[in-house]
Amino acid sequence: MSLLAKSIRALRPALARSARPFASSSLLREGFQGQIPDLHTLTEEEQMFKDAVTKFSTEVLAPRVRDQDENELADPEIIKALFDNGLMGLEVSADLGGAEASFMAAILTIEEMSKVDPSIAVICDVHNTLVNTMLKDYGTQEQKEKYLAPLATSKLGSFCLSEAGSGSDAFALKSRATKDGNKWILNGSKMWITNSYEAETFLIFANVDPSKGYKGITCFIVEKDMGVKIAKKEKKLGIRSSSTCVISFDDIEVPEENVLGEIGQGYKYAIRILNEGRIGIAAQMIGLAQGAVDSALPYTFQRKQFGQLIGDFQGMQFQMAQIQTEIEAARLMTYNAARLKEQGKPFIMEAAMCKLYAGQVAKRASAMAIEWCGGVGFTRDLPVEKYYRDCMIGQIYEGTSNIQLQTIAKLLRPKYA
Repeated sequence: MSLLAKSIRALRPALARSARPFASSSLLREGFQGQIPDLHTLTEEEQMFKDAVTKFSTEVLAPRVRDQDENELADPEIIKALFDNGLMGLEVSADLGGAEASFMAAILTIEEMSKVDPSIAVICDVHNTLVNTMLKDYGTQEQKEKYLAPLATSKLGSFCLSEAGSGSDAFALKSRATKDGNKWILNGSKMWITNSYEAETFLIFANVDPSKGYKGITCFIVEKDMGVKIAKKEKKLGIRSSSTCVISFDDIEVPEENVLGEIGQGYKYAIRILNEGRIGIAAQMIGLAQGAVDSALPYTFQRKQFGQLIGDFQGMQFQMAQIQTEIEAARLMTYNAARLKEQGKPFIMEAAMCKLYAGQVAKRASAMAIEWCGGVGFTRDLPVEKYYRDCMIGQIYEGTSNIQLQTIAKLLRPKYA
C-alpha cells in the first residue's frame, strides 16, 4: 500500500468523529450541519488528495512533460510512480490495495494533474473511472481479486469499445464472441484505445448474438497474453504521451469466467460508465485550461510594451477576467455533477453539460494563452502551445460535443413537449 493510502487510512477515525459538512466521502449521511456547503467544500480526505497530487504533479510530472511529449510515449517510471503513490486505485477498496477514496477525490486528482500534464492525467482518468469502475461495480469477487487488485497496484488497464465503424455510434461494433464449450472465442479489432500500448488487462466489448443487435453486446476481461495485439500506435496532435492504438484479436480464447457482468448487458454498462467518465474528462479540461492560464499570465506581467506591462493593458485584463470566469463556471459545473453522482442522484444531463462546456472553455483558454504570450507562445519555449494541442481531444473522446448537445436536448424535451 502507498504512503498516501496509509496516511488516509490512519486519518479516517478522526474524520469519522468530525462534525463537518460532507462528513462522508460520498454521501451526506448526517445531513447539513450549519450552512449549506459550497461546491468548493471538500472533506479532509479530498483536500489531502488534492494537495498530494499538486505536489506530485509539480515535483514528479513537470520535469518530464516535454520529453514525454516529444517522444510520444509515457515514461515507464512515471506510470510506476502513479501506482506507487496510490493514484491508480482511487475508488478501489483498501483490502484490494486501493485508496478507497471518493469519486470527488478522483475528479480532483485528474484536475490537478491536468494543470501540469493532461496526457498523464488521462492515463490515470481512464484507468480509474472506466476500467477500475467496471470491475468494481460488475465484477465477481474472484474477478476483483484476480484483476482489480493488480489494476489498483501495478498493472495498467484499457477500455476497448470504439471500432473503425463505431465511434459515436458505439453499439454498431462488429467484434464477435462465439461460445465454444467453457470458453469464448473473440475476433475483431478496436480503434482509438487509450492506454493500450502499455496495458496488461483489456475490457473488450464484443457481440455474442448479432441477431439481437446491441442487446448482444457483452464485456470480456482479456489478458494481453491471451493474444491481444497492438496493430498500430497512433501519432497524434496532442496528449502524445498517452498511448492510443488500434488493437486486434484473432481467435483468442477467453475463459467463461472472464465474462464481466451479465451476457448481453455490455451496452448498459458502457452507457453508464461513460456518463461517469464524462465528468472525468471535464475535470481534465478545466485543469488544462487553468494550467494554460497559469503558464501564460506570469509572462504578461514581465514583458513591457509601450512602457507598460502587457498584462496591465485593459484589453488584456478583460480577456483574462473573461477566461477565468469561464474556467470557474466549468469547474462548478463539474464539481456539481460529481457530487450528484456521489449522492446517487440523476446526473446524466449535468455530466454532458460539464463535459461540453469544459471542452469549449479549454479551447478558448489555451488559444488565448498563446495570444497573450505573443510570438514566444507559438514556440516550445513555453508550455502553452502544448495545452492548445492537448485541448482539442476534449471535444472528441468519451462523447463528441455534438453527442453531448444531443444528450442535453433529449433530456430537455420531455420537460416542455
